[in-house]
Amino acid sequence: MNKLQPSADEAIRDIPDGATLMVGGFGLAGNPENLIAALNRKGAKNLVVISNNCGTTELGLGVLLKSRQIRKMIASYVGENKEFERQYLSGELEVELNPQGTLAERIRAAAAGIGGFYTATGVGTQIAEGKETRVIAGREYLLELPLKADFSLVKAWKADTWGNLVFRKTARNFNPVMCGAAGCTIVEAEEIVPVGELPPDSIHVPSIYVQRLVLGKDYQKPIERRTLRPR
Repeated sequence: MNKLQPSADEAIRDIPDGATLMVGGFGLAGNPENLIAALNRKGAKNLVVISNNCGTTELGLGVLLKSRQIRKMIASYVGENKEFERQYLSGELEVELNPQGTLAERIRAAAAGIGGFYTATGVGTQIAEGKETRVIAGREYLLELPLKADFSLVKAWKADTWGNLVFRKTARNFNPVMCGAAGCTIVEAEEIVPVGELPPDSIHVPSIYVQRLVLGKDYQKPIERRTLRPR
């Protein structure tokens, strides 16, 4: 049951070219920094990445975009990244935009084994093009299908060696819902403790959804835009 890996590089060792990945984070909060850096070092190419956004021009998933490792982004928000804009407008990057709640629910549906769900979000927009619709109680809805991945890269605050996970504040974001939505969930945690040290009621994701675990280090925890209150 000990899922601990010796390094981030070993944890992502078998991610191949062309893999579909889910990567946690909201902006730069809760990014699996060590796993992203390891994937950058590995050089896997033609990746399809499912994430709320693609970091900034120089940070987060923007590192993989800048090194041309990402073929397609499935995301909700694509601002703060000039290289993303450049690659998309030049036809170098394929992009699928999802409303943020729809993106989260498509991921959750995959983890829960749900075959699809109806939502009113996106009706009458480009999001609805080519999708099945249904009128329920007089209102039109779109059928959205689950999003699945080969690997999920997740950042947790604390974990035990079995892979029970605790997240902290804003860094929780998309990370928990991505556990279980991929064939292999790889987690980096700021602190790893022996089994039994995490209070059962504090656990956000149970260990059954985690396959690999690595202790993160040297966190930068950057902020996209630092705003200070006037004195």
